Amino acid sequence: MNKGTIALLVVIGLILMVAFNGCGSFNSMSKKDEGVSAQWKQVEVAYQARMDKTKNLFEIVESAADFEKGTLKEVIEARSKATSIQINADNLTPEKLAEFQKAQDAFGASLGRLMAVAEAYPQLQAVQAFRDFQMQYEGMENRISTERRRFNEVVQDYNSYIRIFPRNIWAGMFGFEKRAYFSASEGAENAPDIKAMKESK
Repeated sequence: MNKGTIALLVVIGLILMVAFNGCGSFNSMSKKDEGVSAQWKQVEVAYQARMDKTKNLFEIVESAADFEKGTLKEVIEARSKATSIQINADNLTPEKLAEFQKAQDAFGASLGRLMAVAEAYPQLQAVQAFRDFQMQYEGMENRISTERRRFNEVVQDYNSYIRIFPRNIWAGMFGFEKRAYFSASEGAENAPDIKAMKESK
């Protein structure tokens, strides 16, 4: 076998190695990217559950004739704003995610204040539907916090993966870009404390 043939085989071998590396990197990045999208869906499901469960809450609370209408109005407006902001899983930019988070956090905070204020209304406490919502409230907020934390973990795994050489080269070639994180909301790691919110009123 002459030197020219050996050189050609070496070149072909290198090309095949690069091609296999590129294919492997693409497949792995695609899988991790899909993982981010899938976990984002879980975040949306958690938020949507809160939206759905609060739909009838307003009518229940409004039936308490002397209830603080300003608090209720604030929650309704915050819910409306949070509902209006939708993000496609393929377009999770830091700006869009920050806007989504701000609206959802505002709704969560106003809903917490509503629950705190409502504790001072015995006639409202006697309504079974409201008591049912109270029982579910903490679980809903905890689930949102959990799904957001899981989302950040999946995003961190994906972002770290595409930044390592030589995968960063393939990521640039194939159009894989960094995904945005949820930033921590104040007290997001804790369960809602209705008693504390009530005392702060």
